[in-house]
Amino acid sequence: MKKPVIDLEDITKDYVTGDVVTNVLKGVTLKVYPGDFVAITGPSGSGKSTLMNIIGLLDTPTKGHYILNDENVTRLSEDELAFVRNKQIGFVFQSFNLLSRTSALENVILPAIYAGVSSAKRTERAEKILIDVGLGERMHNHPNQLSGGQQQRVAIARSLINDPAIILADEPTGNLDSKSGDDVMKILKTLNAEGKTIVLITHEHDIAKQAKKIIHVKDGKIV
Repeated sequence: MKKPVIDLEDITKDYVTGDVVTNVLKGVTLKVYPGDFVAITGPSGSGKSTLMNIIGLLDTPTKGHYILNDENVTRLSEDELAFVRNKQIGFVFQSFNLLSRTSALENVILPAIYAGVSSAKRTERAEKILIDVGLGERMHNHPNQLSGGQQQRVAIARSLINDPAIILADEPTGNLDSKSGDDVMKILKTLNAEGKTIVLITHEHDIAKQAKKIIHVKDGKIV
């Protein structure tokens, strides 16, 4: 029996503002297995973004347990979370989050510098990944010289540089035209077919339908 790569058990998340406590997540239990392609959907304010932040170790739960790839990450320090996040999770954001003054290649290399990968190895790996996502000719271009779809492919390449256990894609097609969005989804589906575990956050039904499993979040719970 395969162990889940993401194992959330009864996760709650409360935000406190003065005397007001807002319950955003209300006992979420979720298992994602190696090789899964899961879409998490839900209306605005449903808690799906908070759930993504907890899965991505960008936020910590108020209560509950989170086992990521066999490691209990629930009570790690900020520094420990940052280390695990960089090694285990590749992020793809709606707004690309690329550094504007550096080339596509340098953007992709960056997480490998933090991970302590040697200069020659990280450059070789970044070049190969950029070729794999169809940007071999554009690796020395800066983001402002690339289309939105090409920038998102750079972001996907960057997410892969440390060979993470999970790709976490937050509305990855949200800022793209339909053709570029289709290209991005094809790349994600190819990565999944090669064995990558992908968690996709989206409010677009036609995007969610392309995943293997759809999880609906409403009012802080999985429905």
